[in-house]
Amino acid sequence: MPTPVLVGIAQHSEQLGDPGYEGLVPVAMAQRAATLALADAGVPADRVDVLACTRQFDASVPGFPTVLGGPDNFPRALAHRLGADPARCIYAVAGGQSPQQLVTELAGAVADGSARIAMVVAAEAISTVLALAARPDRPDLTETTGATDEDRGVGLTGILASAQVAHQLTDAPTQYALFENARRARLGMSRADQMADIGRWFAPFTAVAAANPHAVVRDRASTGDLTGVTESNRLIVDPYPKAVVAREKVNQSAAVVITSDEVAAELGIPRSQWVYLTGHSDLRDRELLRRPELSRSAPAIAAVNAALAMAGLDLDAVTAFDLYSCFPIAVSIVAEELGLAPDDPRGLTLTGGLPFFGGPGNGYSLHAIVEAADRCRRDPGARVLVGANGGMLSKYSVGIYSSQAAPWQRGHDAALQAELDAVPDVPVALAPSGPATIETWTVNFEGVAPRAVIIGRTATGARFVANDFTEDDEVRALVLGENGPGAAVFVRALPEGNRVTLTQQRMDALAPLPAPGLRTRYDFVQVAVLDGVLEVTVTGSDGRQPLPDAAHFELASVFDAFEADPVLRVAILSGAAGLWSDPVTLPAFELAHVFPPSGKAGLTARALTKPVIAAVTGDVLGTAFEAVLACHLVVAEEQALLGLPQPRSGIIAADGGLVRLPARVPAAVANRMVLTGQPIRAADAERWGLVNEVVATGEALGAARRLAADILVCSPAAISRTLALMADLAGSGHLAADALDALLVTGDAAEAYAAATAGRAPRWSGT
Repeated sequence: MPTPVLVGIAQHSEQLGDPGYEGLVPVAMAQRAATLALADAGVPADRVDVLACTRQFDASVPGFPTVLGGPDNFPRALAHRLGADPARCIYAVAGGQSPQQLVTELAGAVADGSARIAMVVAAEAISTVLALAARPDRPDLTETTGATDEDRGVGLTGILASAQVAHQLTDAPTQYALFENARRARLGMSRADQMADIGRWFAPFTAVAAANPHAVVRDRASTGDLTGVTESNRLIVDPYPKAVVAREKVNQSAAVVITSDEVAAELGIPRSQWVYLTGHSDLRDRELLRRPELSRSAPAIAAVNAALAMAGLDLDAVTAFDLYSCFPIAVSIVAEELGLAPDDPRGLTLTGGLPFFGGPGNGYSLHAIVEAADRCRRDPGARVLVGANGGMLSKYSVGIYSSQAAPWQRGHDAALQAELDAVPDVPVALAPSGPATIETWTVNFEGVAPRAVIIGRTATGARFVANDFTEDDEVRALVLGENGPGAAVFVRALPEGNRVTLTQQRMDALAPLPAPGLRTRYDFVQVAVLDGVLEVTVTGSDGRQPLPDAAHFELASVFDAFEADPVLRVAILSGAAGLWSDPVTLPAFELAHVFPPSGKAGLTARALTKPVIAAVTGDVLGTAFEAVLACHLVVAEEQALLGLPQPRSGIIAADGGLVRLPARVPAAVANRMVLTGQPIRAADAERWGLVNEVVATGEALGAARRLAADILVCSPAAISRTLALMADLAGSGHLAADALDALLVTGDAAEAYAAATAGRAPRWSGT
């Protein structure tokens, strides 16, 4: 098997105002580094058959336009400038792990013969682009190649969740600060100890950056310089001042050329330039809220150990390190688990680190790889470890480099990942309520007003995310002091999101719960009660805009009252605008919603103990149809359309629709509805059993009332236990027997016997 080797390496950088500043835009920056790397290897550009580029930083979040536009196919645009026509062009997923991941992947392609000469390029010109955007004659960098290649997408799966979006937990500084404070809590540090510790990790990095001609900041800094909060070193989030945060406004590019030892010899590339990837591993963590431990990274440590084992090394044999350093915790969370000290004489960075060398978007670690290869060339005995982190400590890729020949080895990442994934998730409470404790925290100072983000545990151990109230500084004062770790708080799910206070009394003062039972006035619904039937009419939508989150909380409170009131036997849900027909939103906006524990409309996640009838007077699509599916009986007017169009906007029917619909209709019908997003007519819905009755326009409510009257004749105890048994999809003989046994001792069972004996209609009590 051919052995892959790195044979060409290069970096290029420039800063605004420097002598010789050219103002290169991103593709031109990439071209410069790629040209230098090809020249270093002595390889003509037209010999490259695979070209991979890290993803541009401003193309790493879906739905947001680039500042000045850019190529529709970045790698292919670069190839055209180089005069190359690779068989494959790869545009990588977002994340700082991608440079090492690409080097590993393409080394494997060279080894298996699917590539002869491959190149990885990373480039950002964020500083230049922002400067150009500020000009009145701002250029348009849009470029159409017309080519389609391997665009792997943003790759944010498992990195961003709706609970995070709804609670201002989307930016990197806030999330890394949570990890940092979790580590402080685990180690029992005081605030002063923590700040000194942060400075100790990063002060040595500044010395390396000071000697690096490509670094943005070339001044040595002490612990006090880094962590002292001043006007120029403002606090971004607790506990991070600006000086220790990755610096992304840079113009930097890097490139490496990879081929086999056979091709390198054929091309006459000197062996002194060959650098081997002797160990590698790529692993990932789960969604933040579900991780077993927030102050440690099991995938990162497993990846380092796997790469060392592959290289046949122990940690002492490594001569240099570059540990990804977007924030201090990204270094300490790996180093301390490995037994590396901040002042390890081998150093923990080759470049100077992201806050000082610079953090060129997703491409930083390619600079580290270039430095590692250069170190191996200059010191044939060197063995250099590069640790590349992506997302929110989400993905970790490791490479070990040496100039000493070693055969290519394939890793065992799939088996390692399976072991990591087998560890149970921490349960997550999306809508927590009650006493809780603080697990970790931060305060974000970048908004209009400081805002706390709290990760806590409920009394049952479930993890939640919440914010404080802007008008309440008690929680912020607590966590910015010494007593945040493990502190008792009170949490409550509200329409605007989960909120925490120090006590229930304070919560009741700031967000009082409505009195139990039905209210006389609602903002989004109307209610009426007649002879044990609750009629609920949604008024808060005209069918053109989605129901606001507060409407779902109102509906939840209505159905809470319905379930709790023994007089109410049946509910009818209808709407002033056809129930309501949610226009499907874009994925990014869908993430930002907050819903009650009982789900959308207060129904989709509720275990109902009483019958609910949907009276469909118009189209019910999306969320509205999921609410209808949660009802027991459905009456629809003939003009109505019913469906789940979510896939047409890039989202899914995640509130019971994808479970309830296939359970009720043949697979072919369900598949067509959910895979095409096409609605069906009321008559077809009746034919397939989704609708109990189709009636003429204007008659749905009357038909629903007739169904309710039929239900009222039955025993409420029998109905509630029937619903409970029907809801248990795993029901078996003994469960049915249990349900019947329970029914036989009810008051309704006794009344049934008495009424039959007396020859009269039963008078049900529901007990």
